[in-house]
Amino acid sequence: MKVNVHAVNFNVDTKLVGYVQVRMDKLEKYYDKVVSSEVFFKLDNTSEKQNKIAEIKLMVPGDEFIVKKQCKTFEEAVELAAESMERLLVKRKQKIRAHS
Repeated sequence: MKVNVHAVNFNVDTKLVGYVQVRMDKLEKYYDKVVSSEVFFKLDNTSEKQNKIAEIKLMVPGDEFIVKKQCKTFEEAVELAAESMERLLVKRKQKIRAHS
């Protein structure tokens, strides 16, 4: 799956991009009709430790899923967002099976 990684107001390192690619590829186990995906990284301007935001946008035929998580590290945020996305994809797959 092609993953576009966007970092808002900073440069993302290649290790993080590689991690995101591997994690997003795992989502194809749950739903194989993914058209494209985008991952946005943002830093929240607060004094809190949990200031790193990862937002995953997944395009599937006829729909679009967006999951946003805020954590201490980008890796943790990607992991939590990907887990939420897995649940969404499983639900969608079950819904499609029920209708056919």
